[in-house]
Amino acid sequence: MMERFRFSAGRPLLAGGWLTGALRFGRASWLNTLAGGIVVVAVLVALFGPLVASQPNAADFFSVLAPPSPAHVLGTDNIGRDILSRIIAGTRISLSSAALIVLLSVTFGSLLGITAGLLGGLVDEALMRITDLFFAFPAFVLAAAIAATLGPSLQHTIVAVAVVFWPWYARLARSQVLSLRERDFVLASRLAGSSTVSIVLRHMLPNVLPILIIQASADLGNAILSISALSFLGLGAQQPTPEWGTMMASAQDYLQSAWWFLTFPGLTLLIVVLGFNLLGDGLRDWLDPRRRGRVRGFRA
Repeated sequence: MMERFRFSAGRPLLAGGWLTGALRFGRASWLNTLAGGIVVVAVLVALFGPLVASQPNAADFFSVLAPPSPAHVLGTDNIGRDILSRIIAGTRISLSSAALIVLLSVTFGSLLGITAGLLGGLVDEALMRITDLFFAFPAFVLAAAIAATLGPSLQHTIVAVAVVFWPWYARLARSQVLSLRERDFVLASRLAGSSTVSIVLRHMLPNVLPILIIQASADLGNAILSISALSFLGLGAQQPTPEWGTMMASAQDYLQSAWWFLTFPGLTLLIVVLGFNLLGDGLRDWLDPRRRGRVRGFRA
């Protein structure tokens, strides 16, 4: 009988629908609930926040470096711009940029990894040596070098970070394909005359996707952090773009006189990155049957 590999302990990824699966995931641990709450709030702010904070670059020169007050809840920056409005606008920039980075990395890396795993031989060897070349350099240093070479801009930063992220997905996809290509249901499909494309679409991708989704959820936080770090160094988004790293870079000279200028963008970055990292860890524990029993606070 043809056997299908299941990553989720013999049951579908989200049995009973997305809502039911999300509720089960939240019930598994309070950390899952916290991560889900942070991510949902961040996504809602990114989607609808700019409708409220529509002018993040509007400057009030009579309220330069004003502390938090009813008029400016999180204070203003060095030219009188409302920090809360800029943080809200920056949420859309950071999340959309991170999502694009992960989408590019997953698409390119997984296709390359699946190709290497299926074809094997010299093709596999050549593709993996190219992948190893990217692993030879520290990821952030390589991203900074690429961004500096292309020139400082948010678009170039997205390209630079995607270039250093894709090798992880290539290795991950290849390892899964190597473990699947000799399984009975794949061999049966080959004997039945199925094409390579059909085998990839019907058997490989459904079994590789859950693991890629887990890695992607965690990498969203890493991508946001990388974008902000490169912008902080002057290699990413430039003024007056309301990006969190750019905001923190502008606040360096005002640490003692205006603590709110650096504190609130930094806290926002910390909370959002923490939320995505916790979400990735929670999904890994929730979907991996070998780890599920060790999840603290798990309820079946």
